[in-house]
Amino acid sequence: MTDASMDSVPVKGTLTTVDARTKKRNAAEKRFKAYGIVAILIGLFFLVVLAVSILRSGIPAFTQAEMQLEFVLTQEEFDAAESQVLKTKAYENIFITKLQDALTEKGLTVAFDAAAIERLLGKPGSTIREFYRANPDQIGQPVTFSLPASSRVDGYFKGRVSRDTVVDSRFFEASDLDLVDALADAGIIVRNFNWNFITGSDSGVDHPGGAGIGVSVIGSFFMMLVVLALSLPIGVAASIYLEEFAPQNWFTDLIEVNISNLAAVPSIVFGILGLAVFIQFMHLPQSAPLVGGLVLTLMTLPTIIISTRASLKAVPPSIREAALGVGASKMQTVFHHVLPLAAPGILTGTIIGLAQALGETAPLLLIGMVGFIARAYPEGVVSGFIDPNSAMPAQIYTWAARADAGFYEKAWGGIIILLIFLLTMNIIAIILRRRFERRW
Repeated sequence: MTDASMDSVPVKGTLTTVDARTKKRNAAEKRFKAYGIVAILIGLFFLVVLAVSILRSGIPAFTQAEMQLEFVLTQEEFDAAESQVLKTKAYENIFITKLQDALTEKGLTVAFDAAAIERLLGKPGSTIREFYRANPDQIGQPVTFSLPASSRVDGYFKGRVSRDTVVDSRFFEASDLDLVDALADAGIIVRNFNWNFITGSDSGVDHPGGAGIGVSVIGSFFMMLVVLALSLPIGVAASIYLEEFAPQNWFTDLIEVNISNLAAVPSIVFGILGLAVFIQFMHLPQSAPLVGGLVLTLMTLPTIIISTRASLKAVPPSIREAALGVGASKMQTVFHHVLPLAAPGILTGTIIGLAQALGETAPLLLIGMVGFIARAYPEGVVSGFIDPNSAMPAQIYTWAARADAGFYEKAWGGIIILLIFLLTMNIIAIILRRRFERRW
């Protein structure tokens, strides 16, 4: 009976044959892997599209059409210009005369007036006068002036402006392109790498060619110093207390819930809090990197606390038990054994929090860093913290909101510089993690 009953049981499959259910499971697994690969490829595709869009729109900001003209200003011309009532206009007339002479030497004859030069360059007379008043020893010596061209001239060389799209206005006329072509043929207008975009300051709403992001980079640097000096020690100390020393009761549970909730609060709420507390109540200077750093510290603290607590939890309990077993105190156990092992995760979380704060714009809107035009570098360390300044994301937002297409191009270029900083910070986080990582 036993043998007969065993023989009547149907065999589902063997080691060498696969039944229908196994085939179905294998097919489902293959489909799931295919879905994952497709999802990754879609993500990579959009990442490439984003990178190409940013680079294509932002790289032109790193070049600038400039008018380079070398001439000699005599002492008689300098004295005559300084004796005029409209001194800037006098220097502009000298520049026009020198420019006409340079074109004549090249065998080119193009009629133009002061209005055409102002449409192409702005007001070059003020730049020339400031140079010779600051460098009187250069009078009588050959000097090359590199003057940034207007947004429309620069756009003409970059393909953003064409003869078909130019509409005569007080800012530019179609006939000006004849002068631009003649100056380009003479080698007077050229496209060079725009160092001023990296090291310069904002130029206001009327001159995108001279706009730079350098001063805003300094503002972001001082803000990050404030964030690092406050958020790292406070965040790590709070995490160590909550994870290692705090008793487990309803009060600590309430603190943990609030920290998690603060990490999800929109950043503009922290800007409102900073406006109310730091500016209206404490009367700290508006648009100052110090205030911006304090606001971003409030925003970054929950992120650092959560990442630090996760790093402390990742340390095996056996490390603590072994240290306590050989007579170490609770404080010695935490600072001599647990904290060094958690250091890579703490550093990584801190740098990621700083990178997030570096790209924030909304909190800076509320404390006035968007409305302020940063035109000069701070005079010292103290002024770098308390003097009004801007920041990279705030400067990018300001440029993107302006009407001139040249500023829109600058905004894309600023995004490239901001991404370079963010990538650098993430690379530093990876290096520090590898450097301080310990095996147990």
